Amino acid sequence: MAFSEFRPLDESSLIEYIKAVPSLSEKLGNKFHDIKIKEVGDGNLNFVYIVVGSSGSFVIKQALPYIRCIGESWPMTKERAYFEAVALRKHGQLCPNHVPDVYHFDRTMSLIGMRYLEPPHIILRKGLIAGIEYPLLADHVSEYMAKTLFGTSLLCNSTTVHKASVAEFCGNVELCRLTEQVVFSDPYKVSEYNRWTSPHLDHDAEAIREDNILKAEIAELKTMFIERTQALVHGDLHTGSIMVTQESTQVIDPEFAFYGPMGFDIGAFLGNLMLAFFSQDGHAVEGNDRKAYKEWILRTIEETWNLFHKKFVALWEQKKEEGPGEAYLPGIYNNSEVVQLVQSKYLSQLLHDSLGFGAAKMIRRIVGVAHVEDFESISDPTKRAACERPALELAKLLLKERRNFKSISQLISAIRQIQ
Repeated sequence: MAFSEFRPLDESSLIEYIKAVPSLSEKLGNKFHDIKIKEVGDGNLNFVYIVVGSSGSFVIKQALPYIRCIGESWPMTKERAYFEAVALRKHGQLCPNHVPDVYHFDRTMSLIGMRYLEPPHIILRKGLIAGIEYPLLADHVSEYMAKTLFGTSLLCNSTTVHKASVAEFCGNVELCRLTEQVVFSDPYKVSEYNRWTSPHLDHDAEAIREDNILKAEIAELKTMFIERTQALVHGDLHTGSIMVTQESTQVIDPEFAFYGPMGFDIGAFLGNLMLAFFSQDGHAVEGNDRKAYKEWILRTIEETWNLFHKKFVALWEQKKEEGPGEAYLPGIYNNSEVVQLVQSKYLSQLLHDSLGFGAAKMIRRIVGVAHVEDFESISDPTKRAACERPALELAKLLLKERRNFKSISQLISAIRQIQ
């Protein structure tokens, strides 16, 4: 441990810190004369430094005791760094191809040292705004979700292991409470932090606050979010938490990780793809109407769920042979008919959960506190609102009607009808 008490690091003190930590200094070959450090934390919460030397590189992420994008007026526990490090390591064990390695964790300094995802890796959201297709995205993200969600659930583990893990991650309550506020509460009431494209969406925001059916549905999802300890979820799996190239997909930033409903992760990813879809008309230019790209996004949504479904069931079948988890004991689920019955019911419920949580994430990104660059980078407010409104309409439809969706293809049809 390089320092005995917490202090925010800057570029100068970071070098001294690295020199004092063997697991980091060795990554640079113990050569410090040519180190280049760049602070790139464009998110809402943390400092993020890229450290590059002639013999190696890594990223340093340090949690601050407040929300960076708002300031010290909104305190936030820096203990979130601990849960992020634990989640990165656990998810990395289950899905090493799509989670960056952790080299170092310092709980006192709330600091993680991890693999630097070098160029041409970029944040997926920026790639979607630029109209770049990623042919392996659905395959990679579905693998990540299937392996991490199945592998931390009672489909795979004993009750004893599961409850011990749940108990540990109950400590991340402050970030869960932040999610409860900004996703499930603020958009449905008057809140000082809410904002939207005004005056264009004034009526739309008001309609959400006055929709009793919508409020009843979001209450059900909030309750599920709080009570259901189904798996170790990433907790913030949007397109800003994934870095990509044409061949590589890496999931980062699981500081919101906790034991919750699987559909919260799946819904976050699918919901952000839907936001990207509806933003495309605002990024169209002469000679590129983005129509073909919108079709690619729809295929990616459909393929992500279908591949996830296939891989999740395959893991379930494999685990039956190895020795199953506690949820479905082989002495009871002892023939193919009953196994198919419970799998079908499980995945059907998971689709409905995912659609609901995805819808909640969409609404909060349009009328809540933290918006997405997909829409925010559309400078013309009239054009931006014209993209946001159908996204809101779809999200309200999904929240209210999600239980009527039997397949992902029905979601694609609903998107086409409302665009």
